[in-house]
Amino acid sequence: MINRIIRRRKQTASSAELLDMNNIPHHVAIIMDGNGRWAKRRGMPRAYGHHAGANTLKRIVIAATELGIKVLTVYAFSTENWKRPVDEVTYIMKLMDEYLGKNLLELNENNVRLHFIGDMSRLHATLQQKFIAAEAEMANNTGLVLNVAVNYGGRLEMVQAMQHVAEDVRKGTLLPADIDEAVLSRYLYTAPDNDVDLLIRPGADKRVSNFLLWQMAYAEFWFTDLCWPDFTKDTLIDAILSFQGRERRFGGLK
Repeated sequence: MINRIIRRRKQTASSAELLDMNNIPHHVAIIMDGNGRWAKRRGMPRAYGHHAGANTLKRIVIAATELGIKVLTVYAFSTENWKRPVDEVTYIMKLMDEYLGKNLLELNENNVRLHFIGDMSRLHATLQQKFIAAEAEMANNTGLVLNVAVNYGGRLEMVQAMQHVAEDVRKGTLLPADIDEAVLSRYLYTAPDNDVDLLIRPGADKRVSNFLLWQMAYAEFWFTDLCWPDFTKDTLIDAILSFQGRERRFGGLK
């Protein structure tokens, strides 16, 4: 047992030492997938997996801070997740409430700035207020920006951005001829840090699932069969090492 721990520590150190700290992705997005499957393999209810996934998020936020990532956007609950059984949805909402209660102080102490993105109007009013209060408490922090996507859909985000653009045009504060990518990007939930450098998806699936469709125009993708509860700082380092080994041309040539 002790030998395994020592070997694991050596592997972690060697992986971390390979990182180019001058080439850490600025904005990392994670689809936190596989909680239910992780629990099922252990003969446990899906709620058990979601609880384990929440603990993983806490560890990865701290790891991202230590590695120098500036923006971390995580997919917590999509606009399509309402199709799941009512008891599972209810538990996920309760878990978000508990997560804030248990971890807000530690996140604050780590200088994390918390931001919830998505359409909050469908959430219970009490949870909405807790989200607002948590954001306000951490608004002056200057460290990692943590975007938590709740009732989020990439298509919905773009529809709402278009609606806000149309409203500003109607009010006369924006001219149609002035609308370009830079202007439209200001209306996105993630503004001003829109562009994702690295998308990470655990859980074996290889799709974006309506997540950050605009923001991932030139993101590098990294997939793993590991389910989210098994995701560690070592896994995050592996993803960043893969990112650092790629040539990003943004449509041009080098």
